[in-house]
Amino acid sequence: MNYRIFILGLSIIFAMFFSFPTLFNTDSGKKINLGLDLQGGMYMLLGVNVEEAVENKVKSIAQSIKYNTNKNDILIEDLQLLPTSVEFSLLSSVQKMELEKILLEQKEGEVKNNGLKYSITLTNKEVQQTKDFAVVQTVERVRNRLDQFGLAEPTVVKQGKTDIVVQLPGIKTLQEEQRSRDLISKPGNLQMMEVDEEKMRSQYSWTSLKLEGTGSIKLPNIEGGEIILKEIPILTGDNIKDSRVMFDESNQPMISFDLDSFGAKVFGDFTGNNVGKRLAIVLDGKVYSAPVIKQRIGGGSGQISGNFTIEEAGNVSIALKSGALPASITMLEKRSVGPSLGADSIKASMIALISGFVCVIIFMYIYYRRVGLVSNLVLIVNVLLIIAIMSLFGATLTLPGMAGIVLTVGMAVDANVIINERIREGLIKGKKVKEAIEEGYDNAIRAILDANITTLLVAIILYAYGTGPIKGFAITISIGILVSMLTAILGTHGIYQLLGKKIDRQKHWFGV
Repeated sequence: MNYRIFILGLSIIFAMFFSFPTLFNTDSGKKINLGLDLQGGMYMLLGVNVEEAVENKVKSIAQSIKYNTNKNDILIEDLQLLPTSVEFSLLSSVQKMELEKILLEQKEGEVKNNGLKYSITLTNKEVQQTKDFAVVQTVERVRNRLDQFGLAEPTVVKQGKTDIVVQLPGIKTLQEEQRSRDLISKPGNLQMMEVDEEKMRSQYSWTSLKLEGTGSIKLPNIEGGEIILKEIPILTGDNIKDSRVMFDESNQPMISFDLDSFGAKVFGDFTGNNVGKRLAIVLDGKVYSAPVIKQRIGGGSGQISGNFTIEEAGNVSIALKSGALPASITMLEKRSVGPSLGADSIKASMIALISGFVCVIIFMYIYYRRVGLVSNLVLIVNVLLIIAIMSLFGATLTLPGMAGIVLTVGMAVDANVIINERIREGLIKGKKVKEAIEEGYDNAIRAILDANITTLLVAIILYAYGTGPIKGFAITISIGILVSMLTAILGTHGIYQLLGKKIDRQKHWFGV
């Protein structure tokens, strides 16, 4: 069997099998997902407050220093957090070698000392890397939250240096919109912090949360009033490996969480060394509970309760499981696309696609006669293959993507026109049909490859640097180019070879 016909036959079977669920909207099988502009939904532009990520990095360094010095019984004082550095003093020069051994293992920041005073400062490069990574990490965690929320095909992409575009197709009710916004914007920042018992004996103004120069912070308690905590957390949500919604004895929702091995060790050591003191569980800047430590707590598990509704508890659990946002986010822009507008877009696009397709088929038949029918056959296979490939990979079809399919039809026809014209030139010169066909393909293939490869490179660049709608256009163009080269170069050539003697001497097939 001619290998070209074999490949074309496999392509037709593949196209029919994988395009069927999308074309006929069946309950089973993979389908093309419709984008925001086609089925309606919500669009948001978020700004990541990257300076907070640097602050959190400094806190993380301070937390590490505090844990390691306590673990090795190294006495330090005046541990202070500055915008890009941590400063502290060593009480005894006898422990200097032990401290510097610990600092040698410090992977982040530049360590300096002046006598017994030490500082760990983030370099400019580390500050910028922290900011860049905060945006990338926010994209990943927002996407994870939306996936766990159950939304189909959310689009979460970085735009510029600090902004993120979020598209949520299928959001139709105000309740869904509000819950998705809450889920995205919730920091999910869990901290376990030591209550500053001494400062709690004094009264401070409610208006100032931070107590300058004291190494303590004042945070609101969900039960009312305020509670003063030591500034450096013992553990953060980065040490959580799992969380879930459970119910207490009163059948009220609460969140149960499990710590990783390092977090469990730190938690066990702290509770063992601080029996009789209070440990506060802080979520997104609010103290949910501050129980007295009665004994060492091993196992690395804990609970958060605070009059949650089931929906709130579920959102918090998802936020904790997917990881805290490295920095808070600001809503820069929000707009909704109604499903009726999406339906109108689909209708208009389908009219354009079908109209263009029919016009091309009529033109090819009138101008090229029977050979035009061959071109039309592979053109139909071409469109079905695009739908099948997009369905197979679960690609998202946007309005620009539909425009890309229309453009692909034109490009596929262009390749067939080039081939047919080269064949006609050979026939006019008096060559036999079979000879003219082989020479026509040889002469046309270079022009087809040059045009398609350059367009494919542009499509790849658009996909790499574009946002949602542009990516949709680039995907359909890329798939369409590859498919059109397959159908135009191999498909029609294989059919002509299959017909063999039937078209030998039949110049009128090519309109000559």
